[in-house]
Amino acid sequence: MAYFPRPAEAVALKRLLHSPARRAWLGAAGGLATGVGLPGFALASPASMLAAMSGGLRPALSPGNFADQSTQVSAARLDALVARNYPHFNVPAVLPPFDAARHGARHGVALHRLVVPMMIPETGESVTVSGLLALPVDVTGPLPVVSWQHGTVLTFDGVPSNMLKLADPSYVMSYPTDSAETLFNIQRFAGQGYAVIAADYVGKGPFRNGRGEGYVVKDVTVQTCLRMLEAGLMTIMSKGLQIGPLFLNGWSQGAANSQWLHQELRRRKVPIVATSVSSPFNDMSETLRFWSGHQTYPTPTGVTHFPAAPDWISLCMIVILGSYELNYGLKGLLQTAVAPQFREFAANFWRTYDLRADPSKPFPSGKTLLVPGFFDSFTHNTNSAFLRQVAANSATNWHYDSPIRFHIGLVDEALHPTLARRPLAAGGSQATEVTVAQGSHRVTFMASLYGDPRHLAGKENALEWFNSLRRN
Repeated sequence: MAYFPRPAEAVALKRLLHSPARRAWLGAAGGLATGVGLPGFALASPASMLAAMSGGLRPALSPGNFADQSTQVSAARLDALVARNYPHFNVPAVLPPFDAARHGARHGVALHRLVVPMMIPETGESVTVSGLLALPVDVTGPLPVVSWQHGTVLTFDGVPSNMLKLADPSYVMSYPTDSAETLFNIQRFAGQGYAVIAADYVGKGPFRNGRGEGYVVKDVTVQTCLRMLEAGLMTIMSKGLQIGPLFLNGWSQGAANSQWLHQELRRRKVPIVATSVSSPFNDMSETLRFWSGHQTYPTPTGVTHFPAAPDWISLCMIVILGSYELNYGLKGLLQTAVAPQFREFAANFWRTYDLRADPSKPFPSGKTLLVPGFFDSFTHNTNSAFLRQVAANSATNWHYDSPIRFHIGLVDEALHPTLARRPLAAGGSQATEVTVAQGSHRVTFMASLYGDPRHLAGKENALEWFNSLRRN
């Protein structure tokens, strides 16, 4: 559910959006995009896009540059970093090794850390959120924009804005300390002439100030992504650059976030050329049942054995519980939902993301973490409220009126294809499936960026697909 301002706030926001200074600035910026076409849409001007995005966001942003740190990375360095991190994601080795001659960046990239204020709709808190803007160097004309939503990070720091560590010429990004998935998006899209905008998410990055995150919490996620996209577009224009068409890309948790963002942008009439999601968690209610072993599915056609759930599933479940307790005021949820023998571990992990535990005690799995009967019968009022809220946040049943591709791995250890396919039936003709035959959770993501038709059931990868739509 979107946040709507109170009447007094709406009046103030309307005054800001329609003030002479902002109108003149946005009007001038809007003229920059004239003549850039979108399939199925007339391209909205930056003025109308920003006005639509900012509606209901607090506090209202004045036009300007929201970058507090910047650095520049050469194409050769981007390629070298990708070559170093690529093997960690290509497991099993379904894709050929990274080949700079084929997939190398064509442009160096300027990286900017974005910092903006925001109010969390679920709690009313005023927070500072950070993110990343990556701009190709020496590119003329309107810049197509990719809004990138990253996946689950079981640390507080492995987020997009930490790419600014590359300001140190001797710094070498590594996995899992740094956001390698963001590196791949920067090298793949910004290195080919796109602007890339990515939020760190609330409770992550340098401005978390000890606050927990909003993991798969819908409204705060949507607000954060909208705010970062707004700040990124304003910063692009403050640099005298032109804005082209908008694309979305997300993986894993970020795939669900991209679906929510897509839905909210279209509700606000913001045009989107296309959206690519890989390993998409669409419905966390059903996903939690799968992770906990309460729901099983047949082995996918063409697969001889479906992998067991990974060890980190229980950690994600803890972060979901903590996020819903914090953001929805479900006091005591970590105590009422978690089995007694794991409550101390769960509470400590939610606070610290520290995996150190008493080796004499069992480590929770997805099947053992929750109290018995959690999905079968009433266990506690707080648990019931949690289940209702998770179900209400489903991203599944939505009609997509612009193209969206769901990249689905047939051996994705964290997400059964049955779950990943849920949006296709309701999505309409614009929602299509792209299967990755041997795709694990990470390989499916990598195939969406670097694969070719033999890995993607005859389809092109996301970059080539986006490029084809730009040419239409």
